[in-house]
Amino acid sequence: MIKYRKKTLIELVERAGCGGYTVQNEGQPGDRWTIPQDVFETTYEQAYPTSVEELAASGRSFDFGYALTLLKNGFRVARAGWNGKGMFAVYQKGYPDGIPCNKQTADAWGMQEGELFKVEPYLQLKMANGSHAMWNPNTLDILAEDWIVLAEAEAPELAHAGHHVVK
Repeated sequence: MIKYRKKTLIELVERAGCGGYTVQNEGQPGDRWTIPQDVFETTYEQAYPTSVEELAASGRSFDFGYALTLLKNGFRVARAGWNGKGMFAVYQKGYPDGIPCNKQTADAWGMQEGELFKVEPYLQLKMANGSHAMWNPNTLDILAEDWIVLAEAEAPELAHAGHHVVK
């Protein structure tokens, strides 16, 4: 038997007086109905977290597409399946206007030390040994659905950066 899933989201409108929930299809205010409380609470889950703290605390994992959205908004993400403790990925905005290159970079690229070195955005990985490396996710990472976001308690410098989850 082929199973189908409804693609529209439902919105919680209000708690109904009969102990259930009044809901509607997203964007369809005239299409409302009441769902008994036990059915609602065992069948539905919140589609989008309202904050990174909520997402981290929920223990929910997600796919790489959502991980990439979080990365681009300044959050640290990791795979629950990574073996190394303390590993996570970040998005680096690069240096589109250039940054003065150090001697090591100048020697590697045949440039003069201090010459402007332009860098495109990239992903960076904090390794289990504490070092950092530029990172390209592999096929297993891209297809995985065990991505998690690190709570601000695990990334304290984000607490004052004004980041938020993009829906």
